Amino acid sequence: MDDGLLAVRAAEGDEDAFAVLVRRHSSRMLALARHLLGSRTDAEDAVQDAFLSAWRRLPEFQHTASFGTWMYRIVTNRCLSTLRRRTRPLPLDAIPEPAATGSDSSPPHVAEIDAATAALTAALQKLSPELRVCWVLRELHGLHYDEIAHVTGSSEQTVRGRLFRARRALTEAMRPWR
Repeated sequence: MDDGLLAVRAAEGDEDAFAVLVRRHSSRMLALARHLLGSRTDAEDAVQDAFLSAWRRLPEFQHTASFGTWMYRIVTNRCLSTLRRRTRPLPLDAIPEPAATGSDSSPPHVAEIDAATAALTAALQKLSPELRVCWVLRELHGLHYDEIAHVTGSSEQTVRGRLFRARRALTEAMRPWR
């Protein structure tokens, strides 16, 4: 069954239909929240709150975007609210550690990858939440510009500008690693 039909059924009170939607989308939403918040615990809380909010707001769901895009927006807004409330920045585990594969998993190579990952994490942490959200949604979650615009409540032109600024800042921060 597709998400649209499941959303309609869930809006009519079908808890099983909503459970299917949660199972389908929870891993991507959790990954998004972890990329934005940096803390697994905060990410789990944000995603749980987002799904509770979605359950309550399903009758308002207009189907102008896919259910997944709608959830990206709810989770993103929840994460941005959390980031605004923070008094100090937390470490951002934006990029999962790459698995050591092949013959080049020597300790020096692994150490270099770890250091580059730490540098990228630090660079992402320095981006404003708005730039970070756009970059994470595009580069890590593969959303298109129009979907990111819908998720962030901004225009495609604004998304393009934010992505440009985020990429420029990250390129500059990662220059020593080239």
